[in-house]
Amino acid sequence: MTADFLLSLAQAITKGLLTGMVYGLMALGLSVIFGVMRVVNFAHGEIMVVGMYLAWMGFEYLQLSPMLSLPLIALLFFGAGYALQRAVISPFIGRPEHQQFLLLLAIAILLVNACLVIAGPDSRGVQMDSQFDSYELGPFVFDAVRVHAALTAVVIAGLLWLFFTRTRTGKSIRAAADNNLGALVVGLDVRRLYAFTFGVGAACVGAAGALMITIIPVTPFLAAEYTLLAFVIVIVGGLGSMTGALAGGLLIGVSEAVAGLLLQPSLKSMVSFGILILVLLLRPQGLFGKSGP
Repeated sequence: MTADFLLSLAQAITKGLLTGMVYGLMALGLSVIFGVMRVVNFAHGEIMVVGMYLAWMGFEYLQLSPMLSLPLIALLFFGAGYALQRAVISPFIGRPEHQQFLLLLAIAILLVNACLVIAGPDSRGVQMDSQFDSYELGPFVFDAVRVHAALTAVVIAGLLWLFFTRTRTGKSIRAAADNNLGALVVGLDVRRLYAFTFGVGAACVGAAGALMITIIPVTPFLAAEYTLLAFVIVIVGGLGSMTGALAGGLLIGVSEAVAGLLLQPSLKSMVSFGILILVLLLRPQGLFGKSGP
């Protein structure tokens, strides 16, 4: 009995780690936007759900696997995010935070209601052959779709790290995030860099949506849940920290899986928010965040 329980626990942890990588990619988009622009994207979960719906539509009407439609969705979200930031969000940078909140809340409401009008309230999912496949490693069994989604999330996170550390544009974005005035003095187009950053963040969450649809079906009502989940992850990991976003995603993914095993699946959010409270009490800046001066 004890051996069976330990095996089930280990299986739940590995399942949580795989799902947590997709959570981390989702939160990475939110963390990048806040870390550079200091704007909290309250429409993050809604953007994620739109990505899931686009992947579903590509599969349903074009017979295009979500893994194949992922680059197209990411590119589309980058362009939409870039345009949205330049046209709508940019004038609100520097304004009081409650005005930014109301703007992004309005965008979130528009997106979720558009999903309701177009796709309806029913859940939509994809049915792929790989959803019935699995990989075995000793006594452990891994769902193929979770393994594929986690590996893809790792690759995207790695590419994002290379972009910010190796490319001229990525280094310019980091410079603007560290010292906005200094970036302006040396001639950097900060407005364009901000728009580029929002596009990158939107592309990350769109890609995460394309991966998540292979794991669970989508409904418009998931949007608020994913927004809260992204906030929990980035606060636990540390606002503005890419490493923290990934680590927070893994931690929350494991906590949800273990809570579903030991307690009830409906109580997994309670455990996640419990971790959030502990982190805020013991390390307010997050696990990988920097403390203030």
